[in-house]
Amino acid sequence: MKNLFTLSDGELSVNQVNILHDIPDNVAFSSFSSLCQASSAPPSLYQRVKSQSHKGGFLGFTKAEASERLTNSFGKFNGRKFLSIFRFKSWWSTMWVGNSSSDLQMETQWILLDVPELSSYVLILPIIEGKFRSAIHPGSDGHIMISAESGSSKVRASSFNTIAYVHVSDSPYTLMKEAYCSVRVHLNTFRLLEEKTLPSIIDKFGWCTWDAFHFTVEPVGVWHGVKDFAEGGVPLRFLIIDDGWQRTKFDDGNRVRDGRNTVLGRAEGVATRLSMFQEHDKFRKYKGGTLLGPNAPSYDAKMADVLKAKALELEQVQTACEKAMQSDIINLSDFDSRIEELKKELSSIEEVDASTVDNERCNNSCYNSENVGLKDFIKDLRKRFTGLDDVYVWQALFGAWGGVSPDSIHLSFDSTIVSARVSPGLAGTMFDGALAKCLKYGVGLVRPDQVAEFYNSMHSYLASAGVTGVKVDVIHIIEFFGEAYGGRVELAKAYYEGLSGSLQKNFKGNGLISSMQHCNDFFFLGTWQISLGRVGDDFWFRDPNGDPTGVYWLQGVHMIHCAYNSMWMGQTVQPDWDMFKSDHACAEFHAGSRAICGGPIYVSDSVGCHNFDLIKKLVFPDGTIPRCQHFALPTRDCLFKNPLSDGETILKIWNINKYGGVVGTFNCQGAGWDPKERRIRGYPECYKPASGTVHACDIEWQQKKEAKDMGKAEEYAVYLSQEQELLLMNPNSDAIEVTIQPSSFEIFSFVPITELGYGIKFAAIGLANMLNCGGTVHEIIEHGGNQDGELVTVKVKGAGKLLVYSSQKPKMVLLNGADKKFEWGSNGELTLDLAWEEGNGGVSDLAFAY
Repeated sequence: MKNLFTLSDGELSVNQVNILHDIPDNVAFSSFSSLCQASSAPPSLYQRVKSQSHKGGFLGFTKAEASERLTNSFGKFNGRKFLSIFRFKSWWSTMWVGNSSSDLQMETQWILLDVPELSSYVLILPIIEGKFRSAIHPGSDGHIMISAESGSSKVRASSFNTIAYVHVSDSPYTLMKEAYCSVRVHLNTFRLLEEKTLPSIIDKFGWCTWDAFHFTVEPVGVWHGVKDFAEGGVPLRFLIIDDGWQRTKFDDGNRVRDGRNTVLGRAEGVATRLSMFQEHDKFRKYKGGTLLGPNAPSYDAKMADVLKAKALELEQVQTACEKAMQSDIINLSDFDSRIEELKKELSSIEEVDASTVDNERCNNSCYNSENVGLKDFIKDLRKRFTGLDDVYVWQALFGAWGGVSPDSIHLSFDSTIVSARVSPGLAGTMFDGALAKCLKYGVGLVRPDQVAEFYNSMHSYLASAGVTGVKVDVIHIIEFFGEAYGGRVELAKAYYEGLSGSLQKNFKGNGLISSMQHCNDFFFLGTWQISLGRVGDDFWFRDPNGDPTGVYWLQGVHMIHCAYNSMWMGQTVQPDWDMFKSDHACAEFHAGSRAICGGPIYVSDSVGCHNFDLIKKLVFPDGTIPRCQHFALPTRDCLFKNPLSDGETILKIWNINKYGGVVGTFNCQGAGWDPKERRIRGYPECYKPASGTVHACDIEWQQKKEAKDMGKAEEYAVYLSQEQELLLMNPNSDAIEVTIQPSSFEIFSFVPITELGYGIKFAAIGLANMLNCGGTVHEIIEHGGNQDGELVTVKVKGAGKLLVYSSQKPKMVLLNGADKKFEWGSNGELTLDLAWEEGNGGVSDLAFAY
């Protein structure tokens, strides 16, 4: 079949519609089939790609001289709407929209172009070729510049055949699927999400210790946190012990100081380096059984808050100092004196003289003792909290923030302090305090030929202690250190292959959450085994910049990151929307998005600070969750708009349940990217009510094979979770108009109505007390009519008020075989109360007889 793309006379066209113009003569287009005539990918994938190969192809270019970094124009476009994803800092990416190529931002990962002339969309996707990684940058006079870089002055090239991929489809969601499938077959360096299994935490409720403790994390606090949830009626099924548990060192001139008192150590920045695989003293000295007895120690939350506040103050002053240095301010004496003053204050709070503690002289007898340490702490947790299935711990890709200490006598790996090199493209993005510290201190890098053994040694120790997975953070630090190791692509391959191998050996092949990884290198090289990844920047529960809308301004930004990044990241990993605090001012706002995101749900509550009423709208009494069957994505009418700072657009995300679909509407207005200031800032003038419309056609039913028929329903029951209102809609109905207040939301559940015999119409909507009510319905069977009438049986998981649409009043409703009282109104709204069925996994069996 003839390819739909053509490149002629400086124009790239699809079906004779111009997409790019002013393309220089040194750019070439090659059809997919001409360059990929065989593949070691699974035959089913190859055949799928082969059947659609006429819809895509590759762009390349040739230069006269070889270089480690080559840039070339791919032409320009104007008067055409686009959606793009760009990296706004080293670790994180977000969306950007515009109408011409001159609107593009640095480090753009892909561009989705609207082609209304064909009722279609075109994707321009920079990829990897050989040892080079590519991204799109804005050029002069509106040109799209493709930038290919190796990350090493020793790795050079002059031409590329497949440095970017282009694809066309009539659906933006199908487009992403097809494009990434084609690139997967072409590169064969990553696998699609559909090829992998998800970790067990995906359907469960968890707690991450980060916002609760920061670097003050220790056993007593963790224990009391887990206990809080058990006593609050929402038992944890997984726990993430975040940064702060490791045994580390940090540099101090020519000396190496012990960083096991990690509050001060981490405040020093990314110079904190891993010194042992074993946990630091606060965990190492835990004695088995200590917290099981009646006289278990209490937790002093106030002291932890004081430590966190002081450490945060120190980090803020350090960041301000780094910014001042970036601005070429010469006199930094005020910063230096304040930093030293805060270090002393923090050290005195910890009651540790960090300047005199020497890691090498520490008594290591505890490691040889029985019934102590992380292993026994986890053992006690599981003994007391029997439903706690998974315990993950934090690590950085290189071990710790600053890598592995070369001075450690406990690790038999060659580690060298390597200096960072930042590419010009990334240098043009947002200032990042953590990156500034990377540049200042470098990292302790384990040799690539030892990294597989390094990961396996670390993870096998953790697995022996009862750890079932890891949260791997600071992933895209790797791009800065490829100079002496064959470049960023080759170094990344070694590390990701080592990580994947260890994951298979120690954590069931999928016990990993990837984080700080929003760069195409990772998704093209690191996702062969990894199947779960963070799709947003951190949940910020406090305002770091003093913007007018305070704690509110960053909350909508987080949701926009997650929703739009899922468009591409969801092709290779299950999107993880991150934790949030259930007692936060915007907690319900976050809960609404997590309820329908399709990923795991976990919070980062401080000990004793919980909103259990809210959590119970997300979580079943057994600690599992009613999870959607897809991952949430923006609706089509949001794709080319700015739901953050245009002052009018609401974010709409869709997802699919087993027996219905869902659309979430969120007012995220009030913040966003500022291209001039090169940072995300508040836009208080946009923090106001916003309006939009919602319709059943907003749900992309065809994106899940099992849901296609639901998209053809003649009528839907629609339930609004916040308004607690039941409506009816058919495909020809006017869209539902909605106005959403700032930092607020509404969730619309769409359930196809089935017409039974005798004109009876029926739809099981689910438990109205759960934010994703449709996710509670596990089975619906229509038994057909007989001489006794019509019968429908329904299985529902959970406890609370079941909502059903029934056009006629049933003769009776049976609950687990017994007659059950119910209420029915002439509008068809039928409700009844369900208790948690402990002996049946929380599932109630209902029969509606007519």
